[in-house]
Parts: sequence; C-alpha cells; structure tokens
Amino acid sequence: MKANIKGEADQPKKERLDSRFSQTLRNVQGLLKGRNIPGKVLLTRRLESSDKSGIQKQYQRSYSQNDAGRSNDVDKYLEEGVRNTGIDITVNKLRASTSNIEHAAREVKSAMGSRSTDSARVLKFTKELSREMVIIERLRELAWSGIPPYMRPDVWRLLLGYAPPNSDRREGVLRRKRIEYLDCVAQFYDIPETDRSDDEINMLRQQAQVQKSLERILYTWAIRHPASGYVQGINDIVTPFLVVFLSEYLDGSIDSWSISDLSSANITNIEADCYWCLSQFLDGMQDHYTFAQPGIQRLVFKLKELVRRIDEPVSRHVENQGLEFLQFAFRWFNCLLIREIPFDLVTRLWDTYLAEGDALPDFLVYFFASFLLTWSDTLKKLDFQELVMFLQHLPTHNWTYQELEIVLSRAYMWHSMFNNSPSHLAS
Repeated sequence: MKANIKGEADQPKKERLDSRFSQTLRNVQGLLKGRNIPGKVLLTRRLESSDKSGIQKQYQRSYSQNDAGRSNDVDKYLEEGVRNTGIDITVNKLRASTSNIEHAAREVKSAMGSRSTDSARVLKFTKELSREMVIIERLRELAWSGIPPYMRPDVWRLLLGYAPPNSDRREGVLRRKRIEYLDCVAQFYDIPETDRSDDEINMLRQQAQVQKSLERILYTWAIRHPASGYVQGINDIVTPFLVVFLSEYLDGSIDSWSISDLSSANITNIEADCYWCLSQFLDGMQDHYTFAQPGIQRLVFKLKELVRRIDEPVSRHVENQGLEFLQFAFRWFNCLLIREIPFDLVTRLWDTYLAEGDALPDFLVYFFASFLLTWSDTLKKLDFQELVMFLQHLPTHNWTYQELEIVLSRAYMWHSMFNNSPSHLAS
C-alpha cells in the first residue's frame, strides 16, 4: 500500500520532468530548423595586441570525413608551406596558393569513396576505444576529421577529459561525477527564492526562455564560475552536447525523438554529462565569458590582422565601407559558428573543435578567416548595408560536408604556415 502511495506521489514529479525535457527538445528542434536565438553583439573594439602564444601542440590531421588521408598534392603543398615559414611570404603568393588548397581539398573529397570506407574508419576508432588505456593523442588525430555518430558521445567525453582514459576507472568516475552534479543542483538551484541573492534571481530571470534542463546546467555553471556568470552565447554552446548525449539514448531523426521514452535516471545522466563537458570545454576559454569578454576581443583583432595579410583587397574594402570586424565576428567567436551553418554540420565541426584541445582558440582565428574568405569575391562588391545583411544571413543553408571540409582544409594550411611564425602577421 505504501509503495502504491509513493508511486502515485512520484508520478506528478516524473510528468513535470518529462514536460521540462520535452520543452527543451522542442527548443533544440527549433534551433535545428534555423530559428535564431537573440544574441548580444558588441560594437566597440578594444585595440590591444594579442598575447604571444607559446608553441602549440601540433596534431597530424587528415581532411576527409572518412579519414582518407592527404592526397599527394596536399602533402606537397603542406611541406612547402611549412618550409616557407622561415622566410617572408608575400600576400600575392598566398592568394595564389588559395586556389591550390581548394583544388587539393576537392581532390581529397572525390577520392574519399575509393580509398576509404566507413567500416575502415569505424575499425580505427574501435581499436583505440577498446584499449585498456586510451591514447588520447591518437584519438585526437582520428577525431579531427570526424567521428562516427554513434561513437561521438564516448569520444567527446574522453577528449574533454571528463571520462578517464583508463577503462577500468571510467564507469566509476562517470557515476561519481553525475552524483556530484546532482549535489550541485540541490545546493545551488533547488533552493527557496528567499535564499538567493539579487544577482542570482536576475540570472534566473534572464533565462526565462531556456527550458528547465538547460536552465539548471547553465545556472549551476554560472554559480560555480562567479568570475564569468552567465553570458549570452553559452546557451548555444551547451546545445551540441545536449543533442549528442540525447542521441546515445534515442534513435532516428531528432524530429522523432520523445523525451518521455527516457527514464529519469537517463535524463539525469544526460544533464550531468552536458554540465561537465561544458565545464571542461570552457575551462580553456574563461576570458571569453568574463566581463567585456576580452578573450573574444583579442581573437577578433587577430582575425582582422590575418584577413589583412591573406586577402588585402577584402580587408581594405571592409574597412573603407566602415564595417568593423566586431560587428559580425564577435558572434562567431561567442557562439562558435553554431548559428551560421546547418546544425547537422555542427556536431561534425565540433569533432574538430574538441580534437584541437587547448589550441582551439588559436585555430578558430584561422578557421573563421577561411570561412569568411569563402565569399571573398562577393564581399568586395557589397556596400556597408549589403555587407551587414550578407554576413548576418550567410548562404550556408544548403552546405554539405564537402563545403565544410574545404573550409577546414584551408584553415589547416594557413594555421600550419603562419601559426609558428607570428612575424608574418605583424604590420
């Protein structure tokens, strides 16, 4: 009898939880269908030179999603680019080489089917993941070119350091971290309003449009990171984690997912995994989300300088039209391009983001330069108003993996040529 009463009492709680997660899923589905979430754009520029970064760890990366490897043309071009880092590379030579990059990237893409198979790629990941001690550097090498979707949750947890590489410890560590997350929610979120400070109450009000699951994750993160607090854009960043960890429990397309099919235990695990992976991911970019977001402002400045060196006509035209890079690129760095490309490409792109590890902020500068200069010819024909409209509504809705791979290939080349030779980016 007592068991029946307890079960009846728990039922409304479970229904509320299901309702919250169903609403969260609808919000994510809306994002996938191209709806925009209001974002903050900072229109002032901070003129400070970027910090000299140390020598970044280099990973051997391949370009194709199926890990086909580099073509001979790409190998030759990369070797030439690395050798040339010791001498001055002129803008004209670099512009001429851009067509070679795109040509080589297309060759890699066309050769993909004949030189590599999905099963071969899966075998590589399976071999690495089945080790008693996963070698993270090898996993990064594979992940840079894309991860098989059903392996993505496990690989992301490993790349972020949330799950330990030792297979014997993994289950226990995940269990402990998930319990720790619940304790944090109980301590910081599930408390009476009278126990909250004014700042904490305002933080919750700002999240009125964010469903309860995301609200708990973001609120708990903000309370535990007081120097950052909640900054618009972090809600975008948690979305790929939510989708990937939901995919571990739900089959089919996202439109067919039903949160009511999940147990409360599974929902808790998904939420905890999102929280810890978000925390690990943002640890290397803390000053991107502190007051005035100086880390992002520095990266935007570096992006402007890189574009000036690679494609001076575009740089000069944008400047002559009075358009500041902060007016469009701030959102790119703040939301990591989630709003600019189709969402089915976002998780693939994030495979590369996570494979970059601590070097990600630096790589973003090259990736966003490659992204912007995809439309180099078009940009030079637009006036100020047309530039603003074009950059707010980029024609990427029909993009496939091929377009994304070309942008990544070009970014990799420029990163290899310039990153360890910062004098090339000096005035």
